[in-house]
Amino acid sequence: MTRTDKIIVWFRNDLRLHDNEPLYKAAAKSPQVVPVYCFDPRQFAKTPLGLPRTGSYRTAFLLETVQNLRENLRKKGTDLIIRVGRPEEEIPAIAEQTGARAVYATKEITSEEVAVENALEKALARNKVSLALFWQLTLYHLNDLPYPLQSLPDIFTQFRKSVEKGVQIRQALPEPETLKAVPCKPGDIPTLQDFDLDQPEFDKRSVLRFNGGETAAKNRLNDYFWQQDLLKTYKETRNGLKGADYSSKFSAWLANGSLSPRYVYQQVKKYEQERTKNQSTYWLVFELIWRDYFKFVAKKFGSSIFKPGGLRQKPLKLRDDERLFQKWAEGQTGIPFIDANMREINASGFMSNRGRQNVASFLVKDLGINWTWGASYFESLLVDYDPCSNWCNWNYVAGVGNDPRENRYFNIISQAKRYDGKAEYIKHWIPEIEEVPSSQAHLVGELSRKEQEQYGAILGADYPYPVVDNARWLKKHYH
Repeated sequence: MTRTDKIIVWFRNDLRLHDNEPLYKAAAKSPQVVPVYCFDPRQFAKTPLGLPRTGSYRTAFLLETVQNLRENLRKKGTDLIIRVGRPEEEIPAIAEQTGARAVYATKEITSEEVAVENALEKALARNKVSLALFWQLTLYHLNDLPYPLQSLPDIFTQFRKSVEKGVQIRQALPEPETLKAVPCKPGDIPTLQDFDLDQPEFDKRSVLRFNGGETAAKNRLNDYFWQQDLLKTYKETRNGLKGADYSSKFSAWLANGSLSPRYVYQQVKKYEQERTKNQSTYWLVFELIWRDYFKFVAKKFGSSIFKPGGLRQKPLKLRDDERLFQKWAEGQTGIPFIDANMREINASGFMSNRGRQNVASFLVKDLGINWTWGASYFESLLVDYDPCSNWCNWNYVAGVGNDPRENRYFNIISQAKRYDGKAEYIKHWIPEIEEVPSSQAHLVGELSRKEQEQYGAILGADYPYPVVDNARWLKKHYH
């Protein structure tokens, strides 16, 4: 391959110009780079539950991100080639049209994405076009781990200590200064309607309006770190439930790669030098390390993380009860803390980390429902869906993943008391219980029979409120 050969850069979950190794290496190798993004129809197909794999919230966020990527590439002198179709079919066609001799892309982790990589490599080889894949999804590089991947510790703390002690985080790469356009039909960005999806309406109760794209990602980081100076209190506020700023909310941009974890890390280090260094600044990096760990776990265990037995291949006695599942999904269980969180994800495509742990535990441990249904539901709705984080977290909560504690259980009432003691979050999402005193609105089964009768008159039939206590009510209505 000579310097005059064209190189296709296939954007995947790395929708940015900053710290993008395939783009950086291609631009250094050739002045003629062909940026490409494919909307793969398989990612928008229906799940066995009848849901779109990529629902309206995430699709709208993705469309905005791709549009922003195109705008940023145009500022560099080139354009983003858009195609709707299977990458293993569309990219070889673009290579033939442009005369490209190589394709550079990010190495993915999970089974379906890897299958696409393999199919593309075979298709390109027929015309003697090479495929080069680069690892860049994590803070710590795969090749820098202090042990082979198959020796990855089964406990997060062991992993964290080993990488913190012995692994240097690589520097984020700069954007290319200019890129030379290559003649090729650019193609149009599809619409939500093209995927049979409706435009999601912004609910004013949502924590944040998630605008897609690298520009919005950097703006959010700048606002959270530098304008509002919120990083210094991150550890104290991160378990909040309401509002934009109890946590960084970087997860959506990290998920589709419009924000690089190494860029976030470098900004944290800069903040520590220029503002303050404390437990909160460390804790944000700590969360990035958790994100890394689940990616390495997913690579180590492969498709096992998507199966009912999880990475432990541990059989669980769970039910495929559609009626109960729908009550959970619609936020109509009668447990206010659960219902508030489920209504939030349905109305906004987002839910706090605290909420996710509780609703997952409730679905599996209290209702006894197949945990993969919950993971699939999250996949469809979450604007920050990441297959490794989502499915490994569900493995964790269900008891079939990397959790050193057997039979981990979240007591929903104590969790509600601890994190929503004044019932502000519950009432924010469940207006039916607005008139119930805040000191009692989230206690559910701890109300006296007289209090239940009193509030039952207020609630009427609008909300499925329990009538005795949690254990007996769950047994009567769910088991």
